[in-house]
Amino acid sequence: MRQTRFKDRTDAGLQLGEELKRSGIEADIVLAIPRGGLPLGRAVADALGCTLDIVVAKKIGAPNNPEFAIGAVASDGTVWRNTDAMWWAGTEGDYFENERERKQHQAQKTELEYRGESKEPKIEGKTVVVVDDGVATGSTTRACLQKLRAENPDRLVLAVPVGPPRTIAQLRAMVDDLICLLTPDDFGAVGQYYDRFDQVSDSEARTFLEPAN
Repeated sequence: MRQTRFKDRTDAGLQLGEELKRSGIEADIVLAIPRGGLPLGRAVADALGCTLDIVVAKKIGAPNNPEFAIGAVASDGTVWRNTDAMWWAGTEGDYFENERERKQHQAQKTELEYRGESKEPKIEGKTVVVVDDGVATGSTTRACLQKLRAENPDRLVLAVPVGPPRTIAQLRAMVDDLICLLTPDDFGAVGQYYDRFDQVSDSEARTFLEPAN
């Protein structure tokens, strides 16, 4: 029987790790998108025998509707703009720039809270696997991928358990390889494909950056 759900994020990560190995992908580093990507990232990094770190971006929401993504910004200022959504929302330039700056500061704060004094890993010339617990519009994922591509990895791979076909097709064009276990035509939200999809706290998420004993 074809799988249609995951028990939890760790289960999804274990399955992603197995699929990456079946696909012959040998990573130098796994970068998880906090917070929900870290339980998966730990499982994938352990399966591939490589380091786990983070890559951070924050969604830029429309005025009066913060859940409607009009773009996203990574911690270094790399921006992805959803031009169609910006037009639909009637977003003016000043609003976007102000939100871009505010959200970049949030992304930088998240990096500091998770990484502490540790430096951002160098990925030039390396095989990098980016992991999250799923994608819907993929706004933060796109900003993360743009940031990483500019750092000249040898191979950039995106691994997610689930996402809608249109978003997955768009993201596939941004990477060298893409692993997605489920691409349901009737996709509604990432959480509907998990038996357990509790919110991951920052304190819990940070524990996954510690190597398993």
